[in-house]
Amino acid sequence: MTAQVIHRLHLEAFRNYDTLNLALNSTPVILVGENGAGKTNILEAVSLLSPGRGLRRAAIAELHNTHIPPEKPWSAFFEAVGKQGDVNIGMGRDPESTPDKERRLLRIDGKTIKGQTALAEHVNVIWLTPDMDRLLAESAGERRRFADRLAFALDSSHGTRINRYEEAMRSRARLLRDGTTDDAWLNALEASMAQDGIAIAAARNEWMHHIRTHLADDPSPFPAVQVAMNGFLEKYLESHAALDAESLFKTMLKQNRAQDAASGITTTGTHRSDLEVHHVSKNMPAHLCSTGEQKALLISLVLAQARLLRAIHQSTPLILLDDITAHLDEMRRDALAQQLLALGGQAWLSGTDDSFFTAFKQKAQFLHINNGHVTTP
Repeated sequence: MTAQVIHRLHLEAFRNYDTLNLALNSTPVILVGENGAGKTNILEAVSLLSPGRGLRRAAIAELHNTHIPPEKPWSAFFEAVGKQGDVNIGMGRDPESTPDKERRLLRIDGKTIKGQTALAEHVNVIWLTPDMDRLLAESAGERRRFADRLAFALDSSHGTRINRYEEAMRSRARLLRDGTTDDAWLNALEASMAQDGIAIAAARNEWMHHIRTHLADDPSPFPAVQVAMNGFLEKYLESHAALDAESLFKTMLKQNRAQDAASGITTTGTHRSDLEVHHVSKNMPAHLCSTGEQKALLISLVLAQARLLRAIHQSTPLILLDDITAHLDEMRRDALAQQLLALGGQAWLSGTDDSFFTAFKQKAQFLHINNGHVTTP
């Protein structure tokens, strides 16, 4: 069993950092500092090792340090141990980008890589941020994106399918809005949506099958969790063949054209599914639980995902927990530390006070952050 570890992190012109160079060992990393000091900015840089826009979902231009001329674009470089062994990963804003078409460059072991999916071959990153504290009580879209990010760790084509599906859905919506009656064009878009939509639903079901096993085998004192994907196609696939589901979805899309044209939305599909989370011991849906309980449920999910990835890849993923001690009492803070240490990976945690992380003493590396400067105690 191995662990994914960052041994060196170098940032240039990134957020509030002019230059940052960190040499790290394989133990957990504890970032301590006042709000606004730059803790989350470091976690955000690490989160960019996962395909996508990172834990803040920021645009490429937003990552640039505003005190540094744009002629010197931001960059991030990592020396790491990934799923396949030692790897060097560099990324940054393409200096040839234009404001209307920002591009991110990616290099892995010195080779320029097109697209970000290749990152998943080397590193898995899971995160929780304060913005996610109410994830289980708010919009279905945010829960769906959360579930899809976890499912992507098992199927690296999942994100590509979602992008294709959403692009076809937008094109279909434009045609319907403009009153187009070109049956061949609409049929082609609906066929694409059906093919990718069923693959999306199948990937979600596959992740759901695996995560339930690791949720049931939970050694932590965090609350037991049950999860389900509330979506017509996901449920249909549980008892029907994929080809039957694809044919049904195409038929439904065609039948709903008039309704979708009138409403301006696509009324059926995987874009309307929702991740349902249930607090087992209280027999209560997560959205009815307190904020502290919801955070504890999310921690249970993240720990289960880490165990799942460790079992599948024989490699413990990177876990980023921003301001994680908020809403956790001392017992749960200590329990979280014990679970992370037992996983044996390089978790990254942030908080405003060293005392929140006493259970990590002598077992982690502490970094004090102050307005873009990092010191060790």
